[in-house]
Formats: sequence, C-alpha cells, structure tokens
Amino acid sequence: MTRVTAEYLLETPFPPEEVAATMAGEQSSGTFVRVAGETDELRARSAAEVLSVEALGDGDTPTLASAYLERKKIGGPYHLARVRIAYPTGNIGKNLATLASTVSGNLYDIGEVTGLKLMSLSIPAEYRNRYALPTQGIVGSRATMGVEGRPVFGTIIKPNVGMTPEDIAALVDRLCAAGVDFIKDDEVCANPDIAPIAERVPAVMAVIRKWQEKTGRQVMMAFNITDETDAMRRHADLVAAEGGSCVMASLNWCGLSGMETLRAHTPLAIHAHRNGFGAMSRHPRLGMGFQAYHALYRLAGIDHMHVHGIGGKFVDSAEEVTEAARDCLAPLSEGGPDDRVMPAFSSGQWAGTLPSTLEAAQGPDLMFMCGGGILAHPQGPEAGIASLREAYEALTAGETLAEAARTRPALAAAIDFFGKR
Repeated sequence: MTRVTAEYLLETPFPPEEVAATMAGEQSSGTFVRVAGETDELRARSAAEVLSVEALGDGDTPTLASAYLERKKIGGPYHLARVRIAYPTGNIGKNLATLASTVSGNLYDIGEVTGLKLMSLSIPAEYRNRYALPTQGIVGSRATMGVEGRPVFGTIIKPNVGMTPEDIAALVDRLCAAGVDFIKDDEVCANPDIAPIAERVPAVMAVIRKWQEKTGRQVMMAFNITDETDAMRRHADLVAAEGGSCVMASLNWCGLSGMETLRAHTPLAIHAHRNGFGAMSRHPRLGMGFQAYHALYRLAGIDHMHVHGIGGKFVDSAEEVTEAARDCLAPLSEGGPDDRVMPAFSSGQWAGTLPSTLEAAQGPDLMFMCGGGILAHPQGPEAGIASLREAYEALTAGETLAEAARTRPALAAAIDFFGKR
C-alpha cells in the first residue's frame, strides 16, 4: 500500500497518543465514534496509521483556546509531541486539493487540540509520479537564460506599482544592457490600470527580443499573471505568443488547483511567489512549515520557489532560509524524478549577502534577486549588477569581499552604501 506520511507538532491536554489516533481517524476512514459500514476490511484498506508519537515536554498554558475544552472544563498540563501519520494514497487518488485537505483540513479544528503545525510531508516516488513535473526547473531555466556555473542574478521591477508600460520597458532595456539574467514583476503588480498586462507584456518583450538579437541571450522575465484561472491562462498565452519564457503567480491566492490548471495549460516556467506564507508559518505551534507547504506546490509543477533571503528585511532566520533552499534543491521523493526547483532568494539582498547565500544553497544553483541591491546602487543599476558579478568572482577565487573591494569599484561602492544599512 502506498502512503503519504505527514509529521505534525501537536499540543493537547489529552494523552497525545489518543489525540493522534483521533487525527488519523478523522482524516481517513472514521470519525469520533465508529459508524455503520466501517468494517474491519474497510479500515484495513483505508484507515490512516499513527506511526509514532514522540513526547517533547509539557506546558502550563495552552497556545490556542478551545471552546470544546472550556465546555468540558479541561485544563493543563498541555503536552507537546511530534506525531507521524501515514495516509493511504488510495483514499486520495491523483487529487492535489484532496491531498492537502487530508493532511491538514479539519485537524486544525479538533477540540482536543491547542496547537497543531504540519511540519513535513514524505511522498513516495510512485505517488509523486502521478503529478506534474517542472517544465524547466534548474537545468531548463539555466539553458533558457544561458547561465551556467554561477548564480542567476536577477532583480524586481521597482517602483512596485505606478509605472506605465513604457516606463517598465525602458527600465528593462537598461537592465538588459547591464547584463541582468532575470527580471520579475513585483507580487502586487499583476494587471493594474496604469500598466495592464495586455500592454505591458508586448512592450517589455519587444525590448527583450531586441537584446536577444544583439547578444544571443534571452533575459527571463517573470510576468505576474496572478488572477482568476481563465485570465491566467489567457495571460500565459500572451506571454508565450510574445516569445516569453516565464510567468509568475502568487501561490496562496491562486491556490493549488489554480496552479495545477496553469501548469497543465502552459510550458512556460512558473515562478512561484509565496507571499502570505508567513500567515501559515510564523507561529511555532500553528499552521504549516515550509517543507510541507512547498511539497504541495511542487506537485503542481512549479519551476522556481521563493525562500526569502539571509540577512534580509523579512522575519526568517538564516537557518529557516537555508532549510527552505535545501528543500527546493532536493528531489521531492527518494528514487523519484529530478523535480528539483530553483530557490529564489530575495528581500533585502545585495552583494554583501551573497556569501551566506552560496553557503546556504551549497553551490550556485539559485536565483539571487536584488531589488534595491541593483536598482538603488549609488552608481546605478549597471553597477549594481556589476557588484554581484564582482562579488561572485572574488568568492570563487577565495577572496573576502573586503579584499576584493580594493580592486573592484562597483563592489566597493555597494559595501560602502548597503553595508551601513
């Protein structure tokens, strides 16, 4: 029997073993009591199994309130445990939305639970093979951009919103001239009145085609096509018709089914933006960890995945960013296909954060995206991109950035400007 295994962090005033059994029943063949038709044969075929319960200590106060516990006048101590439950894939079929509702769903609402976080998913290769793969992933994205043996250096259109298609095209022209590899729309710029996608895509792609004819390299532009599903398909068709290679979507607001539909519709690379993920992840005893979250969206066939940045402007610790990047760079299933996706580092990144980023990714297979780190460089975007190249050249030669800055002016200016922030 093929099964998906989910690992949870559970908090409850009841014996964790009992609550784990309730969780397994609730999300497979049973409910809180045995019902008519729930035969032994059916349970053997379809019941989820609690694989392990590891006690992690007790607390005096609950993380979350529960009216169920209040009605029953049940208090602490509150037991924390790591729980692993295996769910038969026969209950789910090839159905990504149902997989998500099986491993999470009503579990967050069980009355006995005062804390629950889905930490990780283990997906067997046999089951992973039923779902979409990246169309480009790491190898294909590199080939499209003509970038080998080093990080992909990219940026984000800034200001976030407010520029016209002509303004954006002029900025893209300048960035292409400076040698950028990758450009993306901001997550809040999808189809604004001032720069509708029907006008923005042709204007920008005319510039990218011009530079491709000049240099033989195609800058990858991730157009933000976040929208309702039919509109996303139309937008993707427009990008493809204009010779584009990539689209971007905000995962949490398009949803698993929307991303599956988009993947089935277009061969373009899908740049997956996780904005809003903090609502699921930031609380240590509620929501969903990155490994589980990204596993679900990787089954939808994405090509690139945001992991935030080390030393950036967001809340993630260096350890969290590192773990997320390494999750992206590993096959989803042992013995399964090469479905690795390119981690996209962003948020407050500049040349000075490149050393820790390379260490986190354990190599150059990454997108290093600098908004202000390129566009706010005191000597202009051209020097911003040059500072990244100079930093990488220095690091691969065994130099420190401080040493390299003595002979590399763009890097020196970046350190002087961004290093004080």
